[in-house]
Amino acid sequence: MAREAMDAYLAARLAAVHAPLVVGVPPANAFRDLVQLPDGELRSYGSRDECRVYARSRDCGLSWAECPVPEGAMGAAVRSPWSGEWLTVMTHGGHAHFAWRTPDLGERGTYVLRASALDGPCEATRITGVLLGMPRQPLALKHRPRWITATAFSPGDSPSGCYQPVVLYSDDDGHSWEQVVLPPAPPHTIGWPHQGVRWQNGAVEPTVVELSDGRLYMLMRTSQDCHYQAYSEDGGASWSAPEPSRFFATLTMPTLQALADGRILALWCNTAALPEFDHEAQLELNANERQGGSEDVFTNRDAFHAAISDDDGKSWRGFRELLLNGRRNDGDFRSSGGNAGSLDKSIHQSQAVELPGGKVLVSVGQHAFCRRLVIFDPSWLLEAERSDDFHLGLSDWSVHQYLKSMAGNFRGIAGHCSFNRCAGARLVPDPAGTPREVLHVARYPDPRLVLEPQGAVWNFPAGQAGEVSLELRVPRGGQGVRLCVTDHWFNPVDPVVDQLAQIVVLVDGVGRVAGSSAFALDIWQALSLRWDCQAETAAWRLDENEWQELPYHHASQDGLSYLHLQSAAESSDPIGVLLASVRAASPLLTPLRS
Repeated sequence: MAREAMDAYLAARLAAVHAPLVVGVPPANAFRDLVQLPDGELRSYGSRDECRVYARSRDCGLSWAECPVPEGAMGAAVRSPWSGEWLTVMTHGGHAHFAWRTPDLGERGTYVLRASALDGPCEATRITGVLLGMPRQPLALKHRPRWITATAFSPGDSPSGCYQPVVLYSDDDGHSWEQVVLPPAPPHTIGWPHQGVRWQNGAVEPTVVELSDGRLYMLMRTSQDCHYQAYSEDGGASWSAPEPSRFFATLTMPTLQALADGRILALWCNTAALPEFDHEAQLELNANERQGGSEDVFTNRDAFHAAISDDDGKSWRGFRELLLNGRRNDGDFRSSGGNAGSLDKSIHQSQAVELPGGKVLVSVGQHAFCRRLVIFDPSWLLEAERSDDFHLGLSDWSVHQYLKSMAGNFRGIAGHCSFNRCAGARLVPDPAGTPREVLHVARYPDPRLVLEPQGAVWNFPAGQAGEVSLELRVPRGGQGVRLCVTDHWFNPVDPVVDQLAQIVVLVDGVGRVAGSSAFALDIWQALSLRWDCQAETAAWRLDENEWQELPYHHASQDGLSYLHLQSAAESSDPIGVLLASVRAASPLLTPLRS
């Protein structure tokens, strides 16, 4: 094929990408190994069989081939806009999992590596003897000739004895570096709904973006229910005290990415973990895990989200699932794919680059069974509607349940802090005889389960005002379902979602909605829920009947984006309820009236 025809073909393929498209599997845990060369070539560095390799794409990420890393080359790096040299900041002598990323550097510490060519030999200069954890690739500022690298102290090296954010900055193209230490976020404490403490992370894995006026904005991972944030007015030399941000998250990595048109992408897990268990009753945990020195079990790393801002982070749109963990419902979740390469079967770590035409390539995830390379168009985040009728199965739903099993890092068999799992709510033939499958949500007695009530979770574009409609069937003899509309992901089996959601509606076993007679049993009917976050009002109606007012429970800064269904049964309920389809729309609405 002639080059001109090939270029036109590839351009057309890339232009056709809108919704997230999985295009490959990165050869390493995501967060710093994705590189874009000046000629457009993309590389994703990693290892295979103890050899350093990179996946290469010369067609804007649409296809990938594996290549060896030349002996002595530094690996993943960024190119200086001032000198044209390549450089990166890396640690050596710490976590063995990252040892393949660089050549042997000798002494323990944090280094800057630089080279005139990405595949050529590099020189290494030790910045400090301290191991700074998981440094991001350096960021070249646009408002001043300065490099910024976001990283963190580990507890042994931290002045406070816990994880603390650190910013390194250089004004001489990376030859020398200054260090700025930020205070940590507060520790997690035991209080409702928790019976134990989380892994005490302080603040770690920071990400930094430069705003249009030259200020810097940082997000950081914490043990709280949200990422913390900080600002710098002087290019990173000093920072405001970390404070809670608008982004829900717990013990997961955020990523901020500036786009060429000035917009900012936020990439993170907009999720809530299950309440902490009584760690003293988990006999398999060691003392360190029981006391918050490391994690006992992760339950919030299966949904990865994106949002976009066109006003320097003052407002955000989207809050959409960019990727769901493809292994989230695996019955052998702890051991599927093996645990030798990585213990963490999650999709919370990430890195992004912008492609031609404004498309974005994201590297996301950890274990090779779960991590992915994904291309999407940011305009996808601006959509106002979504629907599903299960013709593609449960690909867009979270329905898993957790099995009682060894947690923590018990003898290496538990994965990285992972309960085992099983599928919960499932598709069944429509009892009305229509040739389709519908979702069955029920409760089955099973002493192996951590929590028995089945649930199902579905994401739609966030809306300050909107409406979600369900085609629901309440069978005779069942015990009903609890419906919640929320602004972030909760586990399908979360036991307290109804106390934290913005809208909560109980459809009981005799068809009453919010205590009012409504559903006829054993027929399909349309239940609609409506909200206005600014007015803090909500309402429901059945079919085309009048809207009836509902309580609106909690303020939401960025709008609602999730439908959560869970069996309301207090005991065994194999009859349950059935869902045939769902549609959400988030146009601007006038304030709701009862």
